Amino acid sequence: MIGSSCALYAYLGYNAIMTEASTAKVSHRGQTNLPAELRHRWGISDGGEVGIIDLGDAALIVPGGVDRAREELRRVLRDRYEAGVVEIADPDLADQ
Repeated sequence: MIGSSCALYAYLGYNAIMTEASTAKVSHRGQTNLPAELRHRWGISDGGEVGIIDLGDAALIVPGGVDRAREELRRVLRDRYEAGVVEIADPDLADQ
């Protein structure tokens, strides 16, 4: 988790290390909480915003709202695509 998401909070200068996964309970009203380590790292205080994108069997939660979440998802997909193209040995296929 730390490796790929560093860009999201590097500007904050906060370097707390959180375990790679955590579990949160959802109340009967649908409320949950973010671990304190994430709130501090992402600079989220009272009224802070996170974006949640439904990926089908999972959800992507990103600080900064839905627009920021979409930007991050596009960045990750673009980076993976570009890394895959580099691995293509056939030059005729590499530019497709």
